[in-house]
Amino acid sequence: MRFIHTSDWHLGQTLHHFERGTEHQHFLDWLINTLEAEQAEGLLICGDIFDNANPSAASQKQLYRFLQQAKQRIPHLNIILIAGNHDSPGRLEAPAPLLASLDASVTGFVPRQADGSIDIARLVVPLKNRAGELAAWCLAIPFLRPGDVPRMESDGDGKADPYMAGIALLYRQVLEHALTLRQPGQAIIALGHCHMVGGDVSEDSERRIVIGGTEALSAGIFDPAIAYAALGHLHLAQRVAKQDHLRYCGSPLPMSFAEIGYPHQVLRVDLDGERVAAITALPIPRAVELLRIPKQPAPLADVLAALAALDLPATDEPQQMPYLEVRVRLDAPEPGLRATIEAALEGKPVRLARIDTSMAASNSVGAPALSVDELDRLQPEDIFNRLYLSKYDTEAPAPLQAAFAELLLGATGESA
Repeated sequence: MRFIHTSDWHLGQTLHHFERGTEHQHFLDWLINTLEAEQAEGLLICGDIFDNANPSAASQKQLYRFLQQAKQRIPHLNIILIAGNHDSPGRLEAPAPLLASLDASVTGFVPRQADGSIDIARLVVPLKNRAGELAAWCLAIPFLRPGDVPRMESDGDGKADPYMAGIALLYRQVLEHALTLRQPGQAIIALGHCHMVGGDVSEDSERRIVIGGTEALSAGIFDPAIAYAALGHLHLAQRVAKQDHLRYCGSPLPMSFAEIGYPHQVLRVDLDGERVAAITALPIPRAVELLRIPKQPAPLADVLAALAALDLPATDEPQQMPYLEVRVRLDAPEPGLRATIEAALEGKPVRLARIDTSMAASNSVGAPALSVDELDRLQPEDIFNRLYLSKYDTEAPAPLQAAFAELLLGATGESA
């Protein structure tokens, strides 16, 4: 059989206050066409479907409209969704009875029996081919918090992390149950939303998963009996531990300017009985470009020249205009910087999303550290002047000192 692996849609995300619903809809339309053209029989969506735990009505409509349209276009399609760390488990599972009529299974949280024990059986989901025959069993394990995993005691030397050990145990328990169900010729697929050891992170847009000082999981949690691990959380498409069958597919569009160069894609996975026959990356066309000008921070004069030379195709559709990050290296504060940049962009079909400023390298070795008693004797004006000198390697200009004194006087007056 053939399935498509995708994750990290982040429906409802904004990029520096710009709403991105049009871009997400472009992706979802492309995905339905791709599922149909590739004759896919399954779709695995591995978490962070929404950008936050309280998604807008518009982003929820996008998801459910997509699921309904996908089922109409590809009647035999099986869909499996799991929650990510951005998702609300309960909100994601609320429409589960309705989604079941679309052959869509959703796992938001780890289910429990009446006695509080984990309901292992509900974490194993069948995946059927176009003939309706069972082709694979999926370990549908969502993002795991400490309370979700089996309770494990730390060993005596304190080296074993109970949370990590609990995750590994849960995957083993779910796999053992799946193996009791599997018939010859049926594959085992693991789903997960987690950070694996060695994974490349996009610091600007991925929420770090750190619980009790623990972040990354070992690839050893995936038993050799698992034919393929479909992972979510990291936005860069990548293999885990150099193993071809352990994959992050990556996000479908860049979630920050740090992801401009990412190869956004979904993965087409072909099964041959119990094993993976082929894994193929299907590139996702980018609906809206992200621009960084210049590529490296430069002096303001050079930046303005680059902006003046910016030549973009004209468009009357604001939602199609590229996003722009302007990168400026300053020698001193520039109070009118935004107005200057906006003037340089006047009439150009671009959306100014961010101005990234950095200071030119200073030759100053810095002032010696002060003792607590010395700090206690300093006045606010002294601290301001020392900070300005340490950052800009020059004395604060008189107008700025006067403005700070006026601000300080106003604050003192209010507190009085």
